[in-house]
Order: sequence, then structure tokens, then C-alpha cells
Amino acid sequence: MSGTFDRPAVLYGPETHKAVANFPISGEAMPIEVVHWLARIKGAAATVNAELGKLDPGLAGAIAVAAEAVAAGLHDEQFPVDVFQTGSGTSTNMNVNEVISTLTGGAAHPNDHVNMGQSSNDAFPSAVHLAVLDATTNRLLPALDSLATELGAVAQRLADVVKAGRTHLMDAVPVTLGQEFGGYASQIRLGHQRVTGALERVGRIPLGGTAVGNGLNTPVEFAPRVREILARRSALALIAEPDDAFEAQASRDALVELSGALKVVAVSLTKVAQDIALMSSGPRAGIGEIVLPELQKGSSIMPGKVNPVIPEVVLQVAAQVIGNDTAVTIGGMQGQFELNVRVPLIARNVLQSVRLLTAACTAFAEKCVAGIEPDREGAARSANATLAVATALNELIGYDQAAAIVGEAARSGAPLRDVAIASGIDAADYDRVIDLRRIAAGNAAT
Repeated sequence: MSGTFDRPAVLYGPETHKAVANFPISGEAMPIEVVHWLARIKGAAATVNAELGKLDPGLAGAIAVAAEAVAAGLHDEQFPVDVFQTGSGTSTNMNVNEVISTLTGGAAHPNDHVNMGQSSNDAFPSAVHLAVLDATTNRLLPALDSLATELGAVAQRLADVVKAGRTHLMDAVPVTLGQEFGGYASQIRLGHQRVTGALERVGRIPLGGTAVGNGLNTPVEFAPRVREILARRSALALIAEPDDAFEAQASRDALVELSGALKVVAVSLTKVAQDIALMSSGPRAGIGEIVLPELQKGSSIMPGKVNPVIPEVVLQVAAQVIGNDTAVTIGGMQGQFELNVRVPLIARNVLQSVRLLTAACTAFAEKCVAGIEPDREGAARSANATLAVATALNELIGYDQAAAIVGEAARSGAPLRDVAIASGIDAADYDRVIDLRRIAAGNAAT
């Protein structure tokens, strides 16, 4: 069979129609990546079933051709079932089965042939895991790499720009912009490591467990062969056999773990984006230590206003990802006995988090971080204004006398140097100790 037939307007069948009628919930369809990966599973399964003598080779070929067309996105409009559907994903699994069956001209039965060797209970979560593994590996991780690289480049460019440090939002001893941005780059690199560490378990798919994990109605050779085909065709090296078939079928812990790592990335992005927005605040009445690229008008009424629009987007994305993780956590802990039936919810939220973080990191790197410039005057002003530089006097005169000098300078508004000299500190000693670059360097200067 060629697998090429006239294409009717609607390719799905009665089970899909029932699901569309039963679940008019959100108007949001199942993430299309899951559909594509389900189709890849169907195509690989047909090939293996033919090799095992379970399926006519011609029929298997027709299924494989149809599945490839679905996986390539040629029929995306044929998958209308709401993402909030039966928790095992049976409706989407049948939607895919029916579309592939129709694409074979009805030669392949949706259950007996397209679904051979599978159950919604193992095929659907396997597709979810693979969609997540694919999106995270090929999109999110490169975006995190790019953001970390841009932050690291800013750290190198601004390594010599001294500014006030801040703790508790109060003045602290001087640091450099390079030190701060180096810390941001490290946060993102560590986030990359956390996500990468979780992916190894995401790749252990439950395919082959069929209904409850014991593999009823499928040969033992089936799942390993299908996994091998999927790994070879996708170049996703982490696709692997689960440690235990019943664990893999009954829990979605690997996706919960990955969602947790995505949440940590969101927390890190919140810190970085918030700091960058604060450092760019002003430019005259705020902190004003860095200048962000001017991307658009910041106000419809205030001329010349420039806002930190990309950091604001990043902060909103981070909030959504953290919220998604809460839903994923609840979904993950509501599995009962041999199956977790919150998989569509988990799929929707994890995949959305991956998409949002990918886009936000890319925009942050390209539209904001890459164009950051120092406000050298503002940085110097803050570095010279912080009374916390008196910390460097501790070894010379002790904490109590240094605190008294700071207190007098704060009360009087007089320069710290003047108050220190008036208190008996030698001017040469003060100038030697209160060296802003040396203070910012910390113990690296000794």
C-alpha cells in the first residue's frame, strides 16, 4: 500500500467526536508536540510489529507513511481534543489512531493495527516524555547556554566597573558589575545542569507496559525495538528502558522532577531580571548603574521614558512557570495504583514551561543582556557614596571606632574621609585602605 489517499476534511472518527463533545473545557488542544511523538511511536510500532510477524508488512508500511505525515505536522488541524480530557490521554491516543487509520484509507484499524502492542496507558505518557525530552534538549538547553554566554560576556566587559554592593537593599561594600554579572551567568549555568540532570530520567519511557505495566498483549522484544528506532531517528540518546515497568507506568515522577528544575531556573531568572531592572532604574532618580537597550517607547504620555521591558517579560514568564510547577506537583502526587491519570495536565504545564523559558531566555539574551552598557558615572557615584567602605577600616581601627565614624558621617552628611581624618586617622592610611578597586576585589587583592 502506498499510504497516499484523497484527504477528507475530517480525518478522525467517532471516538474523537465523542471526546470533543465531552470535553469543551479550555479551548486549548493537546500540545501538538505530544501528537507528533505519538505518531512517531505508532510508525515505529508498526515497523516492529511487521518485523515480529504480528502485522502485514504492506499494512505496516501504510501506517508508517501516515504516521510520518502526522509527525511532520501535515495534519495538525485534525487534533482538536481539549487538553483537559480523560487523564490517561486515551482521547488523544484514539484521535491519533483514527487519523492514521483514515490516512491508510481505512485499511488499518485504529485499535487492532495502529494501536497494536500499545495502550493509552503506556503510549501516551511515553509520547509526553519524548515531547518534553525533545523540546528541552533541542530548544531550552541551547537558550540557557546562550543566556549564560551573554551574561558571562557582560561580566568580562564590565569587570573594571566598581559600584556599591547592596545587601538588604541597603548600601554595602563595593563590588564590580563584572562580579555581579559573573554570578548571574553562574546561576544560569547551574540551572542548565539541574535541567540536564533530570532529563536522564525523563528519557526512561514506559512503552511496552500496555494497560498496567506487565506488557499484556505485546511481545517482550517489542518495546526495546521501538525505543531503538525512536532513538535512532530522533538522535535523542537518552531514550531508554525504565528501571521498573510498574514505576514507569504508575508515576510521572521524572516529569515532576524536571518541572522542579524548571522552577529553579525561573527563580534564578527572577533574581537576574529583577537586579537588572533595578540597576537600570532612573536614569536620574533611581540607581542608574547600567543602561539597557531602548526597544520601544516606555510611556504613551511621558516623552523619552525607557522601561526595562524584557526583564518585565522574563519576570512574568518566571511567575507562570512557578505556577505551572505547582499544578505539575499536584498532578504527580495524584496517581493511584497502576496509573497516574493526570498526564494531560502535567504535559500541558511542563511543555508550556519549556516553551516559555526558551522564548524568554532567548529574548533576554538577544534583546537585553547583549546590549547592556555601564553607566560609569552612576556606578562611580554609588561606589563613592556607600559608607560601608568603612568595613575596610576594621583591621586598622576596629569595628566600634569604624561604626562611630560611619554614624557621624550619616548624621552630618559629611564625606566619610573627612569624618575619619577628623577622628584621628592619618589621611595617607585612609587613602591606602579605602581603595575602592581593592575593596571590590576582596581577598583576591591580597
